[in-house]
Amino acid sequence: MPLQNHSKTSFSKKVILNFKKHAIVYIFLVPILIHFAIFHLYPILFSLYITFMKWPIIGEAEFIGLDNWIAFLSDELAWKAIWNTILFSLYYIVPTMALGLGLALLINQGKKGSAIFKGIFFLPVVTSFVVISGIWSWLFKGTESGLVNVLLHNFGIDTQLFLSSSAQALIVLAGLSIFKVCGSTMIYYYAGLQSIPEEYYEAARIDGANRWKLFWKITFPLLLPIHFYVAIITSIGSFQIFDSAFLLTSGGPNYSTTTIVYYLYHQGFTSLRLGYASVLAYVLFFIIFGLSLIQKRYFGKEVDYK
Repeated sequence: MPLQNHSKTSFSKKVILNFKKHAIVYIFLVPILIHFAIFHLYPILFSLYITFMKWPIIGEAEFIGLDNWIAFLSDELAWKAIWNTILFSLYYIVPTMALGLGLALLINQGKKGSAIFKGIFFLPVVTSFVVISGIWSWLFKGTESGLVNVLLHNFGIDTQLFLSSSAQALIVLAGLSIFKVCGSTMIYYYAGLQSIPEEYYEAARIDGANRWKLFWKITFPLLLPIHFYVAIITSIGSFQIFDSAFLLTSGGPNYSTTTIVYYLYHQGFTSLRLGYASVLAYVLFFIIFGLSLIQKRYFGKEVDYK
């Protein structure tokens, strides 16, 4: 027993000494932890709680168990919203990464005027989404007066409905998001290109490698961490798409642009089904978490530049 008490005392002394040694660190962490608990942890736990409730905001909440989760399984519109979001991701992720990499390669050549082009390519990132959506709506207006339709007429192509077409609207929204985001993707890839030692390229050129081989054997593989990071953030962004569907199509036509976040918003703030909207939020979390794990499995490998 005395030995046990001594060990407990020693452990408590270690805790006290450690706290005194790093007291200033813990003091600075307190505001951050309080902020995290109030604005992050509490909302997460509370949203989980209301998934088991029927709460129309106006009136008292009623406990209904798993009814909201069961309702999701049989909600065809919710599954359509998930499918629309997956389609949007397919239209958006790879083109965004490819275009960002292409622009980064262009400005990385260090030619005259590359700094100007860098600013031009990055301009949509800092431009209001509302402004860009307005321009996009004018460009892809589904009438003969729409600018894109005017250009298509010069090639003998009939007037396209674009945002009024169930088959085309989601692709147009994906194009808007690509235009808005590719500038930031370009910056990520540009930073990655700057970190690749020039000696690798010089050695490969001595061995007779052309530009194509330089890209596939050196540039592309050594950018693997950037591929992983960009894939993660673009995937999360694609599954959280809301602004363009809200501003341009209101989820239509025929629910063809109703994404999971737009449907979540509609259920929570239009139909006042907060419990069911919270279920959709958790479904979205599980999808993004699973997708991130898959991407980490295939892209999340360390690269040694030495």
